Amino acid sequence: MIRVVLFLLLCCHLACSTSDPNTYEADLIIYGGTSAAVTAAVQAKKSGKSVIVVSPDIHLGGLSSGGLGFTDTGDKSVIGGLSRDFYHRVYLHYEDSSAWRWQKHSEYGNKGQGTPAMDGDARTMWIFEPHVAEKVFGDYVKEFELDVRKDEWLDREKGVAKEGDRIVAITTLSGKTYRGKVFIDATYEGDLMAAAGVSYHVGREANSVYDEQWNGVQTGVLHHGHWFKSDISPYKVAGDSMSGLLYGVSAEDPGVYGMGDHRLQAYCFRMCLSNHPENRVAFPKPDNYNPENYELLARVFASGWRETFEKFDPIPNRKTDTNSHGPFSTDFIGMNYDYPEASYERRREMIREHEDYQKGLMYFLANDPGVPEDVRNEMAQWGLAADEFTDNGNWPHQLYIREARRMIGQYVMTEHDTFSDREIADPVGMGSYTLDSHNVQRYVKPDGFVQNEGDIGVHPKKGPYQISYGSLIPKKGECANLLVPVCVSSSHIAFGSIRMEPVFMILGQSAALAAVLAIDRHVSVQDVPYAALEEQLLAEKQVLANPTL
Repeated sequence: MIRVVLFLLLCCHLACSTSDPNTYEADLIIYGGTSAAVTAAVQAKKSGKSVIVVSPDIHLGGLSSGGLGFTDTGDKSVIGGLSRDFYHRVYLHYEDSSAWRWQKHSEYGNKGQGTPAMDGDARTMWIFEPHVAEKVFGDYVKEFELDVRKDEWLDREKGVAKEGDRIVAITTLSGKTYRGKVFIDATYEGDLMAAAGVSYHVGREANSVYDEQWNGVQTGVLHHGHWFKSDISPYKVAGDSMSGLLYGVSAEDPGVYGMGDHRLQAYCFRMCLSNHPENRVAFPKPDNYNPENYELLARVFASGWRETFEKFDPIPNRKTDTNSHGPFSTDFIGMNYDYPEASYERRREMIREHEDYQKGLMYFLANDPGVPEDVRNEMAQWGLAADEFTDNGNWPHQLYIREARRMIGQYVMTEHDTFSDREIADPVGMGSYTLDSHNVQRYVKPDGFVQNEGDIGVHPKKGPYQISYGSLIPKKGECANLLVPVCVSSSHIAFGSIRMEPVFMILGQSAALAAVLAIDRHVSVQDVPYAALEEQLLAEKQVLANPTL
């Protein structure tokens, strides 16, 4: 009874505070511009609630509209709700012949990541151009009349006002205040979560923390093909340890197998490239370009390696979603460790450093005589897609933040949950992708040669797995009206599977449904009755159990 009275007093307080022209109010305040933010907002409006999306981003959709068009689907049968609707809308776009400007539909093929790109039976398409994804997110905004405030950055120092364990308002650097009954942090970084005083972790936990195998330092574990398969010297003068290390090689000890550390898997940009002569832009030469930064790659080529183009994944209209591949590629290994906690200014610097590194890499591959002629000749057929990211020099506007903060919430998802070795009593969606971590560090082995560490790829043992509602909410007592569908409560390696864009959209929608119930029942997010939530989830066509079992 006391809880209900306090909740009603809070609502009255919100309703009576409308005089300030810089203060805005809604039932639900969503911070972030990611795909999860959009699906959460759509669901809130569908459920009859007022909602404001406070987005630091100018472009909505995060990585889904920022270059990651070759979707990491995993098992598509467990992608439901608004997430599946997004891919259905992509399908409808490409059913229109006018969508095929640079190639015929019949010439595209149908290659996807573990699934056909275009699934005619289910009327979904999983592979798409960045501008198409952004259009779909824009269509959601128009169709549901979403109130989106772009370029609004949370004041991380003093911008979260709490009364007890409830957030009552957030304030942005522009001086605007947004008051709500429930809040959702849908950012890749977890800035609202952190500013609200919620527990979180950055880096890899030791395997001993959650009794895991694949979490901590993984020296000697070589999955995928992203490691040095030949003996390559890391020194400026090959074989001379006194000459200093080449760019990008750490002098630090990598750590003992299984131990925890502060390090993060590498970030990169998912470039959209084109090989159509009328739609490609030559790779620009950065002002601070230094070919010596790529000497390690030249040595890899000299060893006979030739896998440069294996992750030029095809998307429609003779374009690619280009991802990192091999021992030295677009992943800027070791250069992101301080990103999650960094100031906005420092983050902008790091984003620019990643951009300069990657642009320099592409210029090096296309022009440097140290690159084999066959690679340079093939690279000459490619360039940035002229009709993508047109307001940013054809460069993606979103850095691939593969991992930043991760909440330590009511329930922590671990590799045991992704292996379905434990029962989940309160599923709000499903994951299915490989437990995937990109490389975390590049170091010198005791034998004096270079190696990468941290690249992991382990399949869920029993197929798709359930994701707990407890992983979306803080521990009781920390924050009673916040949900976190992106920086979910999980270990590093479990997050490696959860962190896929279709799953973020699923969890964004599920978080909104929980928020609606919390508002309607005047309870904290921790006290939302799961039976009622489950009913709503199923009504919105979320998939909560493996349909093949």
